[in-house]
Amino acid sequence: MNETNAAQRKRQMIRAYAESPEKQRRLFRRTLIVVILSQIFGGAGLAAGVTVGALIAQDMLGTDNFTGVPTALFTLGSAAAALLVGRYSQRFGRRMGLGLGFIGGGVGAVGVIFAALTGSIALLLVSLLIYGAGSATNLQARYAGTDLAGPKQRATAASMAMVFTTIGAVAGPTLVDVTGDFAVSIGVPALAGPFILAAAAYFLAGIILLALLRPDPLLVAKEAAAHAVRSGAPADSRIKSADSRRGITLGALVMILTQIVMVAIMTMTPVHMRHHGHHLSDVGLVIGFHIGAMYLPSLITGVLVDKIGRVAMASASGVTLLLAGVTAALAPADSLGMLIAALVLLGLGWNFGLISGTAMIVDSTTASDRAKVQGSVDVLIALAGASGGMLSGLVVANSSYAALSYAGGFMALALVPFMLWKGPKQAKSA
Repeated sequence: MNETNAAQRKRQMIRAYAESPEKQRRLFRRTLIVVILSQIFGGAGLAAGVTVGALIAQDMLGTDNFTGVPTALFTLGSAAAALLVGRYSQRFGRRMGLGLGFIGGGVGAVGVIFAALTGSIALLLVSLLIYGAGSATNLQARYAGTDLAGPKQRATAASMAMVFTTIGAVAGPTLVDVTGDFAVSIGVPALAGPFILAAAAYFLAGIILLALLRPDPLLVAKEAAAHAVRSGAPADSRIKSADSRRGITLGALVMILTQIVMVAIMTMTPVHMRHHGHHLSDVGLVIGFHIGAMYLPSLITGVLVDKIGRVAMASASGVTLLLAGVTAALAPADSLGMLIAALVLLGLGWNFGLISGTAMIVDSTTASDRAKVQGSVDVLIALAGASGGMLSGLVVANSSYAALSYAGGFMALALVPFMLWKGPKQAKSA
């Protein structure tokens, strides 16, 4: 009886918000605050695998040929989690989908710690797959901020959910020595130290969302759309139009291509640096700047995407990633400054692509199918990252870091002519 009453109260609250534009505006602002808070911790969890994942594999496997495997594994895990989080969110709301996704990432981080402690390669591989749930959830959290946003607020809302990821994402790599020392002090290998931080951060992010994301913004948006139809407004059929299908396809393409290029170069940079005598703290500094560039410019990027258009910023992504690839290829191996510049450009180009692509997806979906479509697109993004991570180690082992960087840069440049040719009208004018 109590459960039935609780369900009825929940439905009544959602209906009350759905029928009140003013309540929806207040919920929109509150949702952004909750998502921002969760993203601060989520960013710290994300950074661990990026910073030391390849180095753990290098130590445990004893070869460079498979140093891209950790990135590939947790991005494959991210792909499965993206599908599950998207579908679960569509049915039960963002609160449950995102909250449980972050907790899954925390479980994976704990598994990595035990794998490093016991030297179990099998446990490492399984744990990295589970750890990927945190990465997928961190990425999908940007959509929660857009559920109740207006057409001219969508990219800005997505960017606000991302920008505060910077705090945790930059702090994580810069604390690599501190967490490593702490790990050693409790009898855990130093490289597993960042995963101790990741476990705590992901668990906290999940708890924040489960406790505070009420009422659920996606459920309110779905009920608001149903209320509009009941009130005589025409049903939203954008998803059935050719422009909407093209918007989904192009948004996915932008995010997939930028993910491949970013993950491939980012994955091999720590290995490249260690081969040329850089200390672990140097690696953490470079990756910290890189992740900062991935997230910190988000608010400005979101405004630009809303003001000058999705296509223009997607094209800017291609150009910026080309500059990143060329800079990384030409950087002397002992030049910390040049490597930082290359990875900053890499993060910035990814940022342009992710936010412009996200806006295209949101423009082209409705509340009735949005989370499901977004989850499916993020599956492809994660698989793209897995491919980039896996192939990057093979390319560098059989060629060079410079060849990988050039290839990634020129691949990204293909976005410019394609977006100008195929870009949807609404994306160009948005």
